[in-house]
Amino acid sequence: QVQLVESGGGLVQAGGSLRLSCAASGRTFSIYNMGWFRQAPGKERELVARVTVSGGTPYYTDSVKGRFTISRDNARNMVYLQMTSLKPEDTAVYYCAARTKGLIEYDYWGQGTQVIVSS
Repeated sequence: QVQLVESGGGLVQAGGSLRLSCAASGRTFSIYNMGWFRQAPGKERELVARVTVSGGTPYYTDSVKGRFTISRDNARNMVYLQMTSLKPEDTAVYYCAARTKGLIEYDYWGQGTQVIVSS
């Protein structure tokens, strides 16, 4: 089992920045890929960014390219999402997720952290 705990959400004005953190524990050696998802009220959950633990080019959804940066610290089992130039449409609950080796779907999820961007 893998446990994920997010932190760093909050209320910020448009144009501001936040950094989300995700701490992984448990069988972290089994993790292949970690991602950040978000779900806004009335909308489906969407993948915001993902990164493999071994490196490689991260993926970003188009709406956050150039504004968000995903990074990892394998030694500390941490994944971060640096969010800049925040917009009201970035308001959502943000979830950290992990995908273990050999799987296609993300199989571990954090509890979520709320991000509210005021205009």
